[in-house]
Amino acid sequence: MLDLYDYLEIQPLQNNRFLIDEGRATGEDELKEFNRRIVDLGERYGKPVAATCDVHYMKDSDALFRRILMAGQGYKDAEKGEGLYFRTTEEMLKEFSYLGEEVASRVVIEDPNRIAASIEKMAPVPDESLRPEILNADERLRKTCLDRAISIYGDPLPKEVGDRLEKELNSIISNGYAVLYISAELLVEHSLDAGYIVGSRGSVGSSFAATMAGITEVNPLPPHYICENPECRNCEFVTAGKYDCGVDLPDKSCPKCGGIYRKDGFNIPFETFLGFEGDKEPDIDLNFAGEFQAAAHKYVEEIFGEENVFRVGTISKIAQKTAYGFVKKYYEEKQQQVSKWETERLTLKCTGVRRTTGQHPGGIIILPRGHEIYEFCPVQRPANDMDSKTITTHFDYHSIDKNLLKLDILGHDVPSMLRMLEDITGLAPLGIPLKDKRVDGIFNGTEELDIKIENYPLSHGTYGIPEFGTRFVRQMLDDIRPSYFSDLIRISGLSHGTDVWINNAQNVIRSGEAAIQEVICTRDDIMNGLIAKGLPAKNAFKIMESVRKGYGITDEEAKIMEEHQVPKWYIESCQKIGYMFPKAHAVAYVIMSYRIAYYKVYHPLAFYAAFFTIKVADFNSDVILAGKDRIWARIKEITEKGKSTTQKEEDELTVLEVAFEMLARGFGFSGVNLIESEALRFMVKDGKVMLPYRAIPGVGDTAAFNLKEAMAVGQILSVDDLCAKAKLNKTVVAALKNMGVLGDLPESNQMTLF
Repeated sequence: MLDLYDYLEIQPLQNNRFLIDEGRATGEDELKEFNRRIVDLGERYGKPVAATCDVHYMKDSDALFRRILMAGQGYKDAEKGEGLYFRTTEEMLKEFSYLGEEVASRVVIEDPNRIAASIEKMAPVPDESLRPEILNADERLRKTCLDRAISIYGDPLPKEVGDRLEKELNSIISNGYAVLYISAELLVEHSLDAGYIVGSRGSVGSSFAATMAGITEVNPLPPHYICENPECRNCEFVTAGKYDCGVDLPDKSCPKCGGIYRKDGFNIPFETFLGFEGDKEPDIDLNFAGEFQAAAHKYVEEIFGEENVFRVGTISKIAQKTAYGFVKKYYEEKQQQVSKWETERLTLKCTGVRRTTGQHPGGIIILPRGHEIYEFCPVQRPANDMDSKTITTHFDYHSIDKNLLKLDILGHDVPSMLRMLEDITGLAPLGIPLKDKRVDGIFNGTEELDIKIENYPLSHGTYGIPEFGTRFVRQMLDDIRPSYFSDLIRISGLSHGTDVWINNAQNVIRSGEAAIQEVICTRDDIMNGLIAKGLPAKNAFKIMESVRKGYGITDEEAKIMEEHQVPKWYIESCQKIGYMFPKAHAVAYVIMSYRIAYYKVYHPLAFYAAFFTIKVADFNSDVILAGKDRIWARIKEITEKGKSTTQKEEDELTVLEVAFEMLARGFGFSGVNLIESEALRFMVKDGKVMLPYRAIPGVGDTAAFNLKEAMAVGQILSVDDLCAKAKLNKTVVAALKNMGVLGDLPESNQMTLF
């Protein structure tokens, strides 16, 4: 049997104490004898014997953390993990001194070194980067980008356009990234063909080639005018002045033909996407409508072959709230008291420990044809369900991100909401202007909402608007009072960063040292701002990269900045920042949010119907249908709880605020109609917002869909008939009755004669 092993292993007595507890050893003397026998077998059969610790934590006192974690996850032997700590060489020699000095030295020092020396250096995954192939991807990308650029800017292309596009295409193609761009282009085109707009995430909007490929609508060029006349196509770039994005440029007519100028450009450097040398691994993240996400994933399989597409695996860690629960449970079960401070200490020690493998919400790994996934990692199925068609990588993506292509195809509410708004109004989102006085107004108050009640208690007009409806961002709007579209982009960047606004930019603005247009809001602001101050582009890029990751700046970099008259507050701000949002991501978010704000101003009923559909799970119909006073009372009830508010209550509060606003604007709800209501969607009907079945307390998604299908089949004769056709249980029937949905519908099909 020993031929199966390369070496034998012995461990400290404490590690094997479970053998005594289980009656498999009489005491420590027998445990020592076990180890002596293993050493003897090693000598007889020429096998090295290594003394190991089976390390699970670093210090002996850390055993408590492991016990808490194991008990919290239901392990019955949580108290038996003593002694699994890292021991020093001196501690190990002392531990095995009963073997004799010579043997102890051999098993602790000599044999482990022999074993380590015999293991060749090898990488668990290949070093090479392998890309899938799409036929003629390089030529296709170049042609697609040039054709679209010429259709917008004319032929020949303006120097600013041609130079930027050529620089990007050369970097993308020479580094083998064209296939990533073409993949993303195909997916976006597939979604648009199905009627769903796609939002971009991350820094992909920094790439003008991505814009011209149709992957993102964010145009990263400096602010500029474009003549809409196909015979003219005159273009003017505005690189000086107060405008940071084309949307904010004043209206202007083409001086050559008199045609209307279109305005574009958000002034985003390409380097934030592909690095200063243009060779950084690109990461294209796309937001698809939630209901279209599965179709997008399926389309990837059509492009690359089902056998080459895998879902990205993740490794989840124990969150702080979960760790806190484990600590409380551990001491409650032991019926021991523990102080608040000790609870916090133990919670922090248990937070972040790896817990289990999982599945990325939208990540897809693409394997090149002719390779097997096992060259890079093992695979698994969710919950080890071998019948599942979904296969995920067992390693998290960052372990193999230098080897294989990843696409982020995420599901998001905003594209879904925009599709609903288009369906209700007939107004396509892409046709909505990004500059409108009334829409601008709701970011500074409620005047444009035409509130009908006196003493309206809410001061903001952005409730229900993605990115701008949270309490945190509403406070930012009060501090900043945005005047330009670029201000909204800055607010988005500030709200998504870490240590960028609170105790940083907020203080600078409040003190009057700088205005919103001057503070650091996104990572790109650093590079653009420092180059404008005269710093070399490479230095500006290096500082941006360091600050955005939370590393701050060196003394040498601070000195260079001072030499170029960079203000002291700016340098101090760089030192405080923990994480910075990419400007391209902020731009993409704000464009989508502004469109929704447009619907809120000009198509209010459609806006409220779409918003409540997205939030239907948090719609408290008992409170909302009772009217404004009941809604406001519930709002106060939740807000007065302060930090003790649950997440469920916070989600409910978001819906209550929007419902209160809707009623204050003079609009109303109509209850669930058994015949006309939808399963999940709120509808605009006769000047009111009609509730779906799902909005009834106690009715879930399945029951709502079953109800809609039953109503579509034909006439419902009775409650019994409805229950049979829709497969409803007593709880759902009771909920329908409480809501008055069943009306005069008889209980049974049977007729009463007397």
